[in-house]
Amino acid sequence: MANPGTTTADPAPKTNKTLDGWFELTKRGSTIGREVRGGLVTFFTMAYIIILNPIIIGTQPDVNGNLITGQPIADGGAAIGLSMAMVAAATALIAGLMTILMGVYGRFPIAIATGLGLNALVAFTIVKQMTWPQAMGLIVWEGVLITVLVLTGFRKAIFDAVPRSLRSAISVGIGLFIAFIGLFDSGIVRPGSGTPVQLGVYGQLIGWPIAIFLIGLLLLVALFVRKVKGAMLISILAATVLAMIVQAVLNLPLMKDATGAVVNPTGWIQNLPALTSGFTMPNLGLLGRVDLFGAFTSAAGPGAIIGILLLVFSLLLSDFFDTMGTIVAVGAEGDLLAEDGNPPYTQEILLVDSVAAIAGGVGSVSSNTSYIESASGVGDGARTGIASVVTGLAFLASLFLAPLVQLVPAEAATPALFFVGFLMMSQVLHVKWDDPEEGIPAFLTVVLMPFTYSITVGIGAGFIAYAVIKMLRGKAKEVHPLLYGVAAAFVLFFGEGIITSLIK
Repeated sequence: MANPGTTTADPAPKTNKTLDGWFELTKRGSTIGREVRGGLVTFFTMAYIIILNPIIIGTQPDVNGNLITGQPIADGGAAIGLSMAMVAAATALIAGLMTILMGVYGRFPIAIATGLGLNALVAFTIVKQMTWPQAMGLIVWEGVLITVLVLTGFRKAIFDAVPRSLRSAISVGIGLFIAFIGLFDSGIVRPGSGTPVQLGVYGQLIGWPIAIFLIGLLLLVALFVRKVKGAMLISILAATVLAMIVQAVLNLPLMKDATGAVVNPTGWIQNLPALTSGFTMPNLGLLGRVDLFGAFTSAAGPGAIIGILLLVFSLLLSDFFDTMGTIVAVGAEGDLLAEDGNPPYTQEILLVDSVAAIAGGVGSVSSNTSYIESASGVGDGARTGIASVVTGLAFLASLFLAPLVQLVPAEAATPALFFVGFLMMSQVLHVKWDDPEEGIPAFLTVVLMPFTYSITVGIGAGFIAYAVIKMLRGKAKEVHPLLYGVAAAFVLFFGEGIITSLIK
């Protein structure tokens, strides 16, 4: 690494002194060219979120059967297409602004966007209990709480309270949950006849839409093992182009009719890969659709309020530990960690990340968080916040392409969703499976998330099991008091039905 003030062929010392001093270009041995290149690599590695987030958030109805736009899902494909386009636009905008803030204030080569796993928790668990604006209100509260934790230094207490085995199990469980969603939303796994689920159409992988998924997945795997930058985005775009060609030639129908009944088992799952209208400016109508207090004021009794608070805690927990792991991993990739194992300006990085969670709620795109894909840009040379500024600007530029997201069929996007499950499985190595004190709680956490279709259930079961097993083995003192409090809260969460009936 070059020392400040040295004269070399590297163009970094010729950089504007103010720019160099703030971003520490010379100190970190980088150049403007490397930062621009690394920032673009990071963008192309994680730009898939502009497509995946609409698939997750834009297609799910809330407790009243309405999409995030407020339209009933019963209105059919046109309503879903508009919902996806609006989510895509807001996703690109919030990611761009927050990533630029990370670069300028956090001065670290890490990008921010809607967190996978967090958006799944919102779309498949939280909005089944409340409206979309109320769910986004909980996201805002989660961000506020994380901000308070960062400013007070309480984050370390929470980090110490949850053992690494449970943190790892949470990541693995969310990965399996996301993988299952990818398989189900693509039609590879469907409700069975005589069994809960089955493979494809009556146990067979038939139909062009399923073929698009398989081709997209094979391409993604091939690009990934060949270490091609932006493998996810390339596979999504290639599968979409192929789907559009197939649709232009064969004119395949949707799988379901307007009532939701399956009438064409080999049809497209959610939307047709065809241009249905001309290009339009990005619709940012989702910004500000937040109800901060509705989830609490509409709760039916104390038990329901406890359940809502636990949902906020689940969001906070997932966001908090994902961020800590991500910034350390990216810092290690670029040899940017200090002797204490933390990156420079840790407080600033965490503060921006917490503000990003709030911004995600305000933008109706779910909590925004730091992305591990940033390691790809660091691996390509990025070392400073300038790379994040470049990534953020690329997200803002992509805002005008967001309306085209409705062209992407679920079968083209879900291979990437399924593949994210594989990437998150690596955390399974950090669990000592031969130790029942770690293995049993981790197992419950991992399997209950996909099997109950609830991230919260998996986290709660793991916490309770960990505390109980420790007590049974006479090691109660090894459990952090805060973890006991959380486990007790989850007991109330699981007993909500009983508590509610007793109160009545």
